[in-house]
Amino acid sequence: MKVKIVTDSTSDISREMAKDLCIEVVPGYVRFGKETYRDGVELSKAGFYEKLIESPFHPVTSEATPQDFTEVYSRCSDEAEGIVSIHVSSKISRIFDSAQKGKNLLKRRCDIEIVDSHFTSIGLGLIVLNAARLAKAGEDLQSLVKETRKAIDQTSMLGLLDTMKYIARGGRATESVIELSSVLQIKPMFAFRSGEVVVDGLVRTYAHGIDKLYKFVERVPAIKDLGIAYSTNYSQAETMKQRLGSVFPKEKI
Repeated sequence: MKVKIVTDSTSDISREMAKDLCIEVVPGYVRFGKETYRDGVELSKAGFYEKLIESPFHPVTSEATPQDFTEVYSRCSDEAEGIVSIHVSSKISRIFDSAQKGKNLLKRRCDIEIVDSHFTSIGLGLIVLNAARLAKAGEDLQSLVKETRKAIDQTSMLGLLDTMKYIARGGRATESVIELSSVLQIKPMFAFRSGEVVVDGLVRTYAHGIDKLYKFVERVPAIKDLGIAYSTNYSQAETMKQRLGSVFPKEKI
């Protein structure tokens, strides 16, 4: 049985990687004021961050519609007998629910398994890439689902924010917390626990946060895959990649 892998644009998988591994990426929507874009299609990641900084409007995101998923599933079923659709945590987005509804709308017969990754961004991306490699190697649907759930249990993700400015604009933190972090120059670290984003400590400087990210990787034995996600500063991501080369082959990061 040939199996297709589907994910959503929160996975941050590049077009090149998606094409190489035959991954279907269903874009969500981003709105700045009255302008709406398909994420990663009509608005690149770099373009998003440019608008985030320059636009007077804070972005509003919305998930792909059930019809969007139905169209993708229909197209995939022309090429494969089964689909494994892996998505951002259902605790932080309604994309998983939208994918389920899209599956129910599909008229033709096709085995579809929809999986909640419990992550987003690079965490979701690594899980999807692993599944796509297995699919390309010829694994059947049930084996792929089993291995994907195993990968989810073995995935960890830690992040660092340099500023809470955009958290404040989005209404995701109180003014007192924002002001306190600004005065004390505190940088929040965040992680995923059971599909939810949680604060995983505070650091006094960005450099200390970078050190914590390095140690987070350094103490994990037998790493299979490693990825770095960044927003606007590629050079810092590249520096981290070079540093992590001491604990994991940097050409595989």
